[in-house]
Amino acid sequence: MPSMSRDLRDAPYGNYICHMFQGGSWADRSPLHEAAFQGRLLSLKTMIAQGFNVNIVTIDRVSALHEACLGGHVACAKVLLEHGARVNAVTVDGITPLFNACRSGSTTCVNTLLEFGARPQLENHFVSPIHEAVKEGHRECMEILIANGVDMDQEDPQLGTPLYVSCMNQRTDCVKKLLELGASVDLGKQLDTPLHAAARKSSAEIVELLTDYGASLKCRNSECRCALDLAVPNSSVERALLLREGPPRLAQLCRLCIRKWLGRSCFYVVHKLHLPERLEDFLLFR
Repeated sequence: MPSMSRDLRDAPYGNYICHMFQGGSWADRSPLHEAAFQGRLLSLKTMIAQGFNVNIVTIDRVSALHEACLGGHVACAKVLLEHGARVNAVTVDGITPLFNACRSGSTTCVNTLLEFGARPQLENHFVSPIHEAVKEGHRECMEILIANGVDMDQEDPQLGTPLYVSCMNQRTDCVKKLLELGASVDLGKQLDTPLHAAARKSSAEIVELLTDYGASLKCRNSECRCALDLAVPNSSVERALLLREGPPRLAQLCRLCIRKWLGRSCFYVVHKLHLPERLEDFLLFR
């Protein structure tokens, strides 16, 4: 059995994820769990026909649906759901099948779960699917959740906002899409902003994206440090931040003002203003 790294075990929800990767090591895992995790659809159907309970759970309350979604096996997940599997089943760690689908990056599993009534915006004591999607860099899963009403500025007490998590994990595609859709550029993890995270991770491209969308260089975290204080001396991140220390250009101020006025609808309604193509592209950072 492969050993789990210390970083994985110490991460949020790490114990659960370690169990997932250990597969058959659980004494209380049923054959139904195994078939779902491995994507063995015929075996799964056979066991259900023989009377296996689709909602049987392990001691940690992991269901076969959890397993199917972690493996990204949409056909198995759909069969389980059609036979009454609980779509919002929660493990002892607060993990749902939707969380697992976002971890695996399976958009088909995410859509199927939502069709069967999965709650995309979960209560505080459950873990957040959108945070897991952006952490893993699964932008399409993130977009599906947002389209289904998930608050893109939801701050997880352990992880921060989805934008902050994207910056911490250097998921540039997720950062760009969140900003396009109107995520609050300065909301991160308590006083730590996404720009702090990007500077800490030495990601010049993300620093430039955030500052283009109006991130404040003056915000100070709980240690009273701004993003520039966290940049490696003489690095591309430091240079990018120094270039933006002065007053922004008038065109940039106008763009940010218009986007603020339009709010989160900006990405969808700019084309309805019948502006010249160059101006429309400018407002949408194209």
